[in-house]
Amino acid sequence: MTRLDHLHSQAITFTDRIAAVGFTGLVMIALLTFYDGAARYLDLPRVTGFSDFGELLFPIVIASCFPAVVIRQKNLTIRALRRLAGDSAARWADVAAAVAVLVFFALLGLQFVQMTLNFHAAGRTTATIEIPTALFWMVATSILLLCVPIQLLVVLLRLRELSPPWARHD
Repeated sequence: MTRLDHLHSQAITFTDRIAAVGFTGLVMIALLTFYDGAARYLDLPRVTGFSDFGELLFPIVIASCFPAVVIRQKNLTIRALRRLAGDSAARWADVAAAVAVLVFFALLGLQFVQMTLNFHAAGRTTATIEIPTALFWMVATSILLLCVPIQLLVVLLRLRELSPPWARHD
């Protein structure tokens, strides 16, 4: 196993843990939704600020899925090029696509940083119980920014596929 393969394996483990945190947040939202619905039906006290919890947790839940998708390369791929243009052209197209995804996440991450800074500067809070939102967006932004080095690793893996196996120097 090369260093690049070892790093890839570690990244998979790390991103799976992040996705598990996001899944836990999703379960929390589901339990709150269940309780709130049951409380409404049974005429019990409802969750104060129920929509606030979704506003705070959903960005983290959604962002936590991206790193695992990126490292496993489960994003959209079109394999028709391999049949039409050959293996070499398809590998070059995979490199170009990996670089495009890297640029996309870098630009998206910058937008998230700017938005989070704006939320912090404005003192934005949730509507009902007025919890400051900036901290939660900082967590979501940090998770999203992890996609940049992870996608850089994917680009390196794709570049390695361009060279023949006997010429690789990991």
